[in-house]
Amino acid sequence: MARQLHLNLFLMARGHHEAAWRHAGSSPRALTDIDLYADAARIAEAAKFDAVFLADSLAVAENGGLVANGALEPLTLLTALAARTRHIGLIGTASTTYNHPYTLARQFASLDHLSGGRAGWNIVTSWLPRAGANYGHTENVGHGDRYRIAEEFIEAVDALWRSYPAAAVLDDRDGGRYLDMSGIQPIDYDGQYIKTRGPLNVPAGPQGRPLYVQAGQSDDGRNFAAKWAEAIFTAHLTKESAQSFYGDVKGRAARHGRRAQDIVILPGISAAIGSTQYEARQVWEELDALTHPEVGLARLSDRFGGHDFRGIPLDRKLTRDDFPDPNQVQASKSRSIGYVNLALGEGLTLRQLLSRLAGARGHLAVAGTPEEIADIIQDWFTSGASDGFNVMPPIINQQLELFASEVVPLLRKRGLFREDYTGTTLRDHYGLRPVGQAEHAVAA
Repeated sequence: MARQLHLNLFLMARGHHEAAWRHAGSSPRALTDIDLYADAARIAEAAKFDAVFLADSLAVAENGGLVANGALEPLTLLTALAARTRHIGLIGTASTTYNHPYTLARQFASLDHLSGGRAGWNIVTSWLPRAGANYGHTENVGHGDRYRIAEEFIEAVDALWRSYPAAAVLDDRDGGRYLDMSGIQPIDYDGQYIKTRGPLNVPAGPQGRPLYVQAGQSDDGRNFAAKWAEAIFTAHLTKESAQSFYGDVKGRAARHGRRAQDIVILPGISAAIGSTQYEARQVWEELDALTHPEVGLARLSDRFGGHDFRGIPLDRKLTRDDFPDPNQVQASKSRSIGYVNLALGEGLTLRQLLSRLAGARGHLAVAGTPEEIADIIQDWFTSGASDGFNVMPPIINQQLELFASEVVPLLRKRGLFREDYTGTTLRDHYGLRPVGQAEHAVAA
């Protein structure tokens, strides 16, 4: 079979543009209404998307109440979506900095069972400075320390998911024996940051273990992804940047004894779709007209570890002196470097930079007809820039429906995307090998 695209729905409230909550085309449902998410998930499932992906934030946004905030906790929401969908994968974000491996392993193993093998864990190291205070941390954890913690965390989770094999469940009514305890063993994980005895008290799920997903782009993040990730969500503004990342990470994976096809790389794309270029660009213009600079300034500050940009005139071209050194940022280093390169490379003013980031926050943001959007996706897919895309509709459900009904059929007609699901698990959708009990750990 010819290589096939993979498409995820990155589901964010009423849309990915920061002003989507105000737009007349967005869903009127509350951010706490399960049907807001279920409606979108069903659209994506009808279009045969691989998965629904939920991000997460561990603190209230500091944006003066000018943007929608207060979405539901991802694992709870995905469990509810499991009952409202049948095929689409369910990927949730959970932090290695502010969780415990035993709790997280139980939660995702449970989701994998309840969904029939559709669970994936997006592994994040939590960079938001004020999140730590919500968990009793007086100082934010540094970038390098976050990845050292994450390494131990995932080793512990991986071992916990192997500690209770599905074959240990005998359920022998006649013999009076429910478990074969010889197969259920403690892991006795004793690291510098993480300690847990085990075994887990939930048996392995339909996939063996949930899928490992990761989104880091820094050097630490790439090394971590090359060792552990099976799907990578990444942000690139140009095809050339995406090609460089694609080749680099797959090359690093080979050094861990992994095959290139063991990792699915999915850049984000936020597409405004119209019957003409003018109509598509109008979507962004309508959304930008509903934004407030304070929202973008707060987000930019977060990305740069709390740096205050408010003293910079909005309509003056930015210079390097307007930014702290992005290489010293302990929050989201790779994204902050991208922001500086974007601003200086294109000679943007602060207002223009905020506008460029309002819709996709450093991911690819485009406007065009369905044919033009399909052309971009095909070009990136066939030129070594991606294995598919994390679809980030600027407005939900309006733009999601257009993508599903207008772009996906074109990709299908070109032989790039599935006509129907051919398996039942998230691993099936991605074309990844099943994980048996002896195969859980990737190369050390």
